[in-house]
Amino acid sequence: METIDLSDEPAGDPRDVPEGSSPMETVADTPVDEPDESEEDAGAAAEEKTEFDVILTAGGDKKIQVIKEVRAITNLGLKDAKDLVEGAPKPIKEGVKKEEAEEIKKKIEEAGGTVEIK
Repeated sequence: METIDLSDEPAGDPRDVPEGSSPMETVADTPVDEPDESEEDAGAAAEEKTEFDVILTAGGDKKIQVIKEVRAITNLGLKDAKDLVEGAPKPIKEGVKKEEAEEIKKKIEEAGGTVEIK
């Protein structure tokens, strides 16, 4: 086994900070490469959502009408649809296209419920 002497290599002393400043100031003054707004917009456009979740946030005053709409949309039975409406906020449908999500939202809101699209 061979022993290596590392003492010959110059090592920076962490206490070597320019006079009149603290180590934190030295780190804080280091410039950070921030992306341009145009780069952020391009990234947002590339990551545009294609699948949405339709969340029932409240059943509203007309719960029976909302339950009927939930049953029609999800093909759930009466008990399951009732539990979903009464247990809001809960997802009605997940991973749907934007057009379908908007259509579901419109139907539920017309029935008296409150919907959120995520």
